[in-house]
Amino acid sequence: MSSAGISSVDALTASLRELLERSNKLKPDGGIEPALTSTSFSGNVETIIRGAEGGITANAQDHYAALETACRNIFYDLLASTSIEETSFGQIWNLLDIVSLLSDIPLCEPGLVFWLVEELLDSQTIDGCRVVFDYLDSRRERLTAKHFKQKQLIILRACNELLRRLSRAEDTVFCGRVFIFMFQSFPLGDRSSVNLRGEYHVENVTVYDSIRAEPEIIADSYDGAMDVDQAPAAARKEKTVSSDLASAAEIGGQSGTPQPSENTAKTVKFDAQEDKPQEPEPDTEALYPIFWSLQDVFSQPTRLFEASTFESFKHGLDLTFRKFKAVQQHQQPRGPSKPPSAANHPLKRKRTGAEPEQLDSAGSFNPRYLTSRDLFDLEISDLAFRRHILVQGLILVDFLLSLTPKAKKKLENTSNKSVLYNYTLPEEEFKWATAMRTEIATYLQQGQEGKFYYRMVDTVLSRDKNWAHWKAEGCPLIKKPPIAAESFVESQKGAQRTSAPKRIRPTPIGSLDLSFLLNTGDEGQAHGLEILKKPARYTLPKVEDFKAPIMEDEFDLDMAKTDTEKESISVAKASKIWRTLRIASKNRLNLFDKLDDGNGMAPLFDPPPAAKRDDVDQGKKEVVEGEQPEKENAEVKGVKNVDVMESVPAVIEET
Repeated sequence: MSSAGISSVDALTASLRELLERSNKLKPDGGIEPALTSTSFSGNVETIIRGAEGGITANAQDHYAALETACRNIFYDLLASTSIEETSFGQIWNLLDIVSLLSDIPLCEPGLVFWLVEELLDSQTIDGCRVVFDYLDSRRERLTAKHFKQKQLIILRACNELLRRLSRAEDTVFCGRVFIFMFQSFPLGDRSSVNLRGEYHVENVTVYDSIRAEPEIIADSYDGAMDVDQAPAAARKEKTVSSDLASAAEIGGQSGTPQPSENTAKTVKFDAQEDKPQEPEPDTEALYPIFWSLQDVFSQPTRLFEASTFESFKHGLDLTFRKFKAVQQHQQPRGPSKPPSAANHPLKRKRTGAEPEQLDSAGSFNPRYLTSRDLFDLEISDLAFRRHILVQGLILVDFLLSLTPKAKKKLENTSNKSVLYNYTLPEEEFKWATAMRTEIATYLQQGQEGKFYYRMVDTVLSRDKNWAHWKAEGCPLIKKPPIAAESFVESQKGAQRTSAPKRIRPTPIGSLDLSFLLNTGDEGQAHGLEILKKPARYTLPKVEDFKAPIMEDEFDLDMAKTDTEKESISVAKASKIWRTLRIASKNRLNLFDKLDDGNGMAPLFDPPPAAKRDDVDQGKKEVVEGEQPEKENAEVKGVKNVDVMESVPAVIEET
């Protein structure tokens, strides 16, 4: 880019070359590491650039344009004079670091550093692009920390242009590096790589030799005999995928129990039970067009909304899975298949000085499907090939299960209607899809490291369901705004209150109020525990103590007006009478004979003096002498007790 005669560009170019000379002294080896920072120049980067400007430019746009021109002049000179393998190419890395520092201040366009990187990628070979990506990987966090909105479109364009140059088969590892760089650079909720409309890659057409097989090929005898298509090679042309799908249903429908041949010899069965009929193994010749026709449905799943296509797909996938199971059974007696190694495929020439990534990519070669008829037998014998096909089937079955009424109910309130379909999976097709998914999952867990392989696939599909749900909701923001300081402090206090030890209630629930024990009471009166020590609380009362309460109950009973009141008073009176009789039975048992119905309890309350004296003398005599036989005392007491118990109901009845 010519800038002769422009004083501001010349001054900025000289300042940039001065910074490059300083950086060459700091990094004489010309390597990518370490990265240049503002401290590497003692913080004088901005001073040098503004001093070179000298107030010539009138505004920021003119300054940005002049600095961009100066950077491009130096960049093109270095790019034309040095190769990426040379040590002097380190000046390119130093220039990019300086431009990154200037864009952060900012003294230039924020996207200038990625404009230069984009042109650098276009000027290099694939091996050179790998070195450029070494620089990008080491500076990723620094390059995307500031002004990312002005840089994201340039990053996306540069990476996509590089991916178009790369071969997905030969440069698989490098493609993965490019994708990982984009994933790590862009935020998690960025919508740049989201297919919001739910469009399918229908341009991805699988071309194969369509061989029209007769229906009798699969429904043949048990001995595996099959018809051979004698059509000339010129007649074997490519046909539409729809015709092969239609033939899948026809062939699958006639693949039932084979008819025995007339020339088949009779066999003798020693087992009394009939053998369970087994489905015959699908023939490879007839399976070939049906198998590759499934790729059309895999690339455009909405075709399954047609009943005829769905039925053809079911038969095709069933035949494919049955063939895979048969191949797996044939390979089991031979032992586990060994993974391809360098010993089986030795290199013709040993590479010296090759990059580790290049050596690794040779062992992880990822070719496209080879649809040649001659290779079909070898492909289905490969475990990795069978797993890839079944994973495709697993993805499509999960898509069908997302169309059930229960699954669609979870998405009925979503905003992105482009990824929602009106088709609802019928109950019969739901059962088939569920059973097929279980069979595929069981098959993928077999073989070498099958458990680990299926766990990886299942994890990826589970996370993909979450992304599909996020896309159906219109891709809301994943990054939530920070919590306000007031809300955080309030939540912290609430958590502290919740986790604090509970205080004991002064009066627990269900307990008695014992506060009266602490009362001091009036002067001269007992208080606290002294009240509980009164003899009236633990000594037996006298018979005379019940005389006044019983008389009060009798008076209240006469004055009562309602039945409820009379009933409660009668119960209280009967209780007092019962306690009076129990107490009187100890020393006034001889007076129980004088209790008559209707006379009340007067004989017990006011006994004659002689009776009192006899009772006292009798009690003393029993205590002093103690000579009366025990049997006689028991009989006398028993008689008296019987008399008392017979008289108690009469007294209660009378009251």
